[in-house]
Amino acid sequence: MLRRRGRFSASDEEFAGQVCGDLSEDLPDDDFGENLDDWLEMYHAGSKPRCEEIEYLNLLREAAERIARGR
Repeated sequence: MLRRRGRFSASDEEFAGQVCGDLSEDLPDDDFGENLDDWLEMYHAGSKPRCEEIEYLNLLREAAERIARGR
């Protein structure tokens, strides 16, 4: 997720931290850690009402994609 050409850089980690911080403000009851891909894999479908679940998963995917793109 944070890798570009197989390496982590300080700016990648800072950006990922910023994105996760923003996500934590939107979803304060969840502790995502540093790897949103792991969080998405561990998520149990049906644990939230359907309309909330769709929005929740979309927020996580968008954040993971922002980190992967680096912006």
